[in-house]
Order: sequence, then C-alpha cells, then structure tokens
Amino acid sequence: NVDRPGSVRSLAELEMIPGAAVAVAEINRKGFGVLVVTNQACVARGELSIEELGSIHAEIERQVAESGGRIDGWYVCTHGDGDRCDCRKPAPGLIFRAQRDHGFASTDTWMIGDAMRDIQAAEAAGCRPGLVLTGKGRTFPCQLPSEAVFEDLSDFARSLRSSGENDPTR
Repeated sequence: NVDRPGSVRSLAELEMIPGAAVAVAEINRKGFGVLVVTNQACVARGELSIEELGSIHAEIERQVAESGGRIDGWYVCTHGDGDRCDCRKPAPGLIFRAQRDHGFASTDTWMIGDAMRDIQAAEAAGCRPGLVLTGKGRTFPCQLPSEAVFEDLSDFARSLRSSGENDPTR
C-alpha cells in the first residue's frame, strides 16, 4: 500500500500502490509464494484494532485475488517500538516463523521491502534483500547491489525467472 505518515488506520485510508496487486499475481504465476511480514505498532498504540487490521488485510487480499494472485500468509508484529520483541523488524522473528510454517530455505528467498528495517531483517534471517523505491525506499542510502534495487514491486516481478529461480534476469 501507499506509504503514509504513521500507519493505515482504517480501510478508508488504504490505497494500493498502482500495479502492486498485478505484480503479486505475476510473482505467483512464476511459481513463487508471497508472504507479508509487517510491523503494525498502531495496534499497540490503540490506533487500530486487530479486527480493523484484519479488514485491511482482507481488502488487500481481495484486490490481489481480483488481479489473479494470492497472498499465502500474513506475519504481523503488533508490538510497539519499545517492546523489545523478537518479531518487530529489523528483528528476524517473523521471517523465522514464516520459514517454519512454509518450509522455505532463507538463502533461496527474497525479502522485498521499502525500509532499512526490511533490509536488516532480511539479512538477519539470511534472506536475499531487495529494495523497492516506493514509500520509504527513496529516502535512505542503500548499500545493496543494483540488481537488488527495484523501482517498485512490478519491476521486481518482471525481473524474476519462472520455475522458482530466484536470480533476477538483469
């Protein structure tokens, strides 16, 4: 979704990045699953209930399904910034939980994000980090090689080879 100051705190505030749902469908068609790993401290702050968060996720899933794709799982940290949990990115706890649930090898897995904490979580979990230049992605200097930096999720999806190969075709 489009990055906003704070968080998306209601279904009315949800705005999908153009092309993102179609990109998820393309990733799926190429033989990949899609898992979402997200920090949602707005729940801990009382700005959003877990039920409202579920409605937002359901709408994202609906839009992705309407484009022919699917999200295979949601991994959500609802703790606050100071809670010192192992699941809030940049900690890798949610990635490890997803790995246990879905049986993927982290070294064969891309983690795409738009924030430094996404890149740090990917590296801590042994995943291949990828940066999209949407949202926060344009605001920090990146030390990733150019083949791991993408204009948006559609750019990443186009770079993937089919048959589960995880190297971009660039």
